Amino acid sequence: MDEKIILNRYIGKIKSDAKKLGRIVTIMEICGGHTNTIMKYGIRDLLPKNIRLISGPGCPVCVTTQFDIDCMIEIAKNVPVATYGDMMKVPGSNSSLEDAKANGAKIFEVYSAEEVLELKKNNPSVVFFGIGFETTAPMTAFLLKKKICVYSAHKLVPPALTALLDGDVRIDGFIEPGHVSTIIGTKPYHKIKIPQVVAGFTAERILRAVSILVELIAENKDIVINGYPEAVKEEGNTNAQRMLNEYFKVVDSGWRGLGIIPKSGLEVKDGNLNAKIKYKNIIKEVPPPKKTACRCGEVLKGLIEPAECPLYKKACTPEDPKGACMVSAEGSCAIAYKYGR
Repeated sequence: MDEKIILNRYIGKIKSDAKKLGRIVTIMEICGGHTNTIMKYGIRDLLPKNIRLISGPGCPVCVTTQFDIDCMIEIAKNVPVATYGDMMKVPGSNSSLEDAKANGAKIFEVYSAEEVLELKKNNPSVVFFGIGFETTAPMTAFLLKKKICVYSAHKLVPPALTALLDGDVRIDGFIEPGHVSTIIGTKPYHKIKIPQVVAGFTAERILRAVSILVELIAENKDIVINGYPEAVKEEGNTNAQRMLNEYFKVVDSGWRGLGIIPKSGLEVKDGNLNAKIKYKNIIKEVPPPKKTACRCGEVLKGLIEPAECPLYKKACTPEDPKGACMVSAEGSCAIAYKYGR
């Protein structure tokens, strides 16, 4: 069947079910990949006025705190550091890793675990900056297995969902991230009493997820639907989960904009491979982060849209980002800028 016909059918069903609600409902998509598709196809504009789609903290670069970046910059002044490309431009309190590299720090931009292992041959003391959700954490666990020192800023998604529900924005349903869910499965979502749909990344799959959520909200059904069964299983990837359990422990963790969320982070178990312990004398000299005019934290919580930040498209652009949400391809501000929204 023609894709346009399928999309129009979903839109028609959403409009029909939305009339039963009698109020405005807010659905948050967690994944930056979903935000990309939603903005690219103008999906928000296709929905009835009482169905509101907002973006959440689904960008791993964006939720990494200024303090963690400041710590990595200080470590990089003393020992070699490796990090994924997007982290290079994210501003800390005074500079970025890219700035530190320009000023002589030995910082390497990598795109795979294998590149880090190659780096270690000539840089045996290299520290890897581990960022991301459950999707990328298994790769960091692999590096720990290979005795690479790691500064972990890895986050766990389900605790953040609970924190969002306790926040200032009423959320009626979640579109859950597809890639994260391939690792953790659907079981962790069942503890969160709100309508949820795990979705793939095409416009059709996202509209289907919205359609299911509107129906669930109208019927007051706080259940989880797996709308991505070819990739996501209820139990998730048990091999990856074993790796995480072997090399990490679950700890309270700081999120940009959301503050400290209980049991939402992964910390390296082995003190000899934990950069926060190995270089604690460097880290303890790092001052608290400075407050800036960037409102990325509010964007991550769904409190404001990117255009409501006074820096957006003025002082803050992809070429000269002032906040994390303008750096990554999964950041709400960068996506809105790209599609002119």
